[in-house]
Amino acid sequence: MTVCVVGQGGREHAMARLFARSADVVVTPGNPGMPGELFGHKITVDPASPEELGADLTVIGPEAPLVGGLADRLRARGLPVVGPGAAAAALEGSKAFMKQVLAEAGVPTARYGVFDDLAAARAFLAELPGPFVVKTDGLAAGKGVLVTPDREEAEADAAAKLSGRAFGAAGHRVVIEAGLDGIECSIHVLCDGPTVVPMAAARDFKRALDGDRGANTGGMGGYSPPPEVDDALVSRVIDEAVEPTLAALGRRGIEYRGVLYAGIMVTADGPAVIEFNVRFGDPEAQVVLPRLADDPFELFLATATGALRAPPAFAPAFALCVVAAAAGYPEAPVVGERIDGLGPDGQLADPIDGVTVLHAGTTKDPDGAFRVAGGRVLGFGALAPSLGEARDLAYRAAGSVRWPGMHLRRDIGPPARPATVPG
Repeated sequence: MTVCVVGQGGREHAMARLFARSADVVVTPGNPGMPGELFGHKITVDPASPEELGADLTVIGPEAPLVGGLADRLRARGLPVVGPGAAAAALEGSKAFMKQVLAEAGVPTARYGVFDDLAAARAFLAELPGPFVVKTDGLAAGKGVLVTPDREEAEADAAAKLSGRAFGAAGHRVVIEAGLDGIECSIHVLCDGPTVVPMAAARDFKRALDGDRGANTGGMGGYSPPPEVDDALVSRVIDEAVEPTLAALGRRGIEYRGVLYAGIMVTADGPAVIEFNVRFGDPEAQVVLPRLADDPFELFLATATGALRAPPAFAPAFALCVVAAAAGYPEAPVVGERIDGLGPDGQLADPIDGVTVLHAGTTKDPDGAFRVAGGRVLGFGALAPSLGEARDLAYRAAGSVRWPGMHLRRDIGPPARPATVPG
């Protein structure tokens, strides 16, 4: 059996390692930190298209190919695929569409407006008490969101997006929301069409700097499970947010088959949807997937073929991932720097039990040296019996790797004192 994983980042590296438990894996296009052998199965990278590879199961990692209809094309060839078609992927491809569906479904979410005119956007901002949230309507790799208490900053951001200066065509329309107050968490579910089953919950850290300061990023780390998210909350999110949204899509003639990620704010009035993503989060996948106890091939094949039954089992362990980014990330990452502290296989030169290095933005020189090739470069994932142990392991691993300008947050995990990174 062969599983094709589509993508090249840390999320896809985590997927590849997961599926290697029960099948050979090919990642397209992949990155040089992925190839190897695990559990008696090979992980290879291949630039060929998923259609050409024709694997027994294809799992699509990033949002862009989903929005572009890759899952539709694979299904048209009779290939089992985990990922929604383009019509369903519009939940992430257009935040305005998502908000419209939520309104139709009666799903709790923030007060919002959709604008392509700056004067109207400014007038709406003047009605809100703050904090203010300004989002690009289209895809922006997790970086198209501003959250600020400053109305002037929100107006300036809306102007930059609407003009195309900030995010090009993705920002020519904006969604403006009233900020929500509460505890944020990420809840993933698998949908095979009629059936929905929950995955383990997670929490991620979007802001670039400690204390949730700085620019929004694709994600600087995360952990699973968050102690504040219990089974009752997950069930409530499925009943009040996920199922009504899927029903609203169904009334439009749209079936959802794949992973659905609900970004949730648990407010004083209950859970409210911040966003829906149509794939695993990154870095949430890096902390959810290592805890999966069931056979991954069978679980995701059931998702692809409409055969889901019971929720999957997860190991009673804690996972935490710390993301190390390039200097200048997210605005202008500096690439090309040599990475010290990795072995020839891309893992730690001095291995630490319970730690995995997940490559997101690297290249490899002919002499075997790894270099920075993207904004988010490496993830240091740890699995341990307690959250504190996982946190200590991940930061110990991060402290053993270096490149000029390497940047990471030191407060990934539940509220606690900042971590001390060795070295």
